[in-house]
Amino acid sequence: MRITGSIVLYHNERDVLLEAINSFLADDFEKHLYLIDNSRTNELQDIIQDSHVTYIHNPANPGFGAAHNIALKLAHTTASDFHLILNPDVYFGKGVMLELLDFVRDREDIGNIMPKVLYPDGSVQYLCKLLPTPYDWIGRRFNPFKNMVEKRNQLFELKFTGYDKIMEVPYLSGCFMFLRIAALKKVGMFDEGIFMYGEEADLCRRIIDGGFKTVFYPKATIYHHFEKGSHKSWRLTKIGIQSAIYYFNKWGWFFDRRRHRINQGTLKKLT
Repeated sequence: MRITGSIVLYHNERDVLLEAINSFLADDFEKHLYLIDNSRTNELQDIIQDSHVTYIHNPANPGFGAAHNIALKLAHTTASDFHLILNPDVYFGKGVMLELLDFVRDREDIGNIMPKVLYPDGSVQYLCKLLPTPYDWIGRRFNPFKNMVEKRNQLFELKFTGYDKIMEVPYLSGCFMFLRIAALKKVGMFDEGIFMYGEEADLCRRIIDGGFKTVFYPKATIYHHFEKGSHKSWRLTKIGIQSAIYYFNKWGWFFDRRRHRINQGTLKKLT
């Protein structure tokens, strides 16, 4: 089995980025990692010298999904079986990739799998979600009533499940997407109309519509530094809202029967 991976860079801290790179390289399998650098300069090109790593600098910043698509196109041409979308602030121990591969290898109906994601202090990150409604992506951001937001999060982020069992989840985080190349060949790659935020929801939805499963696998664990940039910067908030508008224009705002069926089916299985 050949596994490729990609990390999109943007003026990252070197120590944190090296943790992510070395996590992918740690296990013994046929592999290649693409570093797609959207930074204004190529100052990160010397981050690592390894025959399993290719560095590519973009002359302009095309966005998160578009940058990963550069690597995915290369993965398609190198007979890769799986491709890992990895955030530059994620790290994990040796054996994680092999454990995921062992689980997913012969389950050909799984198109995307994500392990349990923890903060560095060991607390859980709630990154399993239902397909979003406009309230989930826009309304929650501006709702001043924390109790209302948390009540919705219990459902939207599937907190009620305890995050302790294998489960099909329609919307998994883009910080770690272990993707089956055969699924991508059927449904396509990231929608480059989304610059950043929400592209993983769009891709997960298309993977499901292509007849594949998107699965949460808590038996493997990774760590994610994770800073909600969209909640700390109005520029990123604007990008997030623009992405949400694009997504809902594509799939439907308040009347989206397919979203309703997928979400209700998910909740029925989990409750």
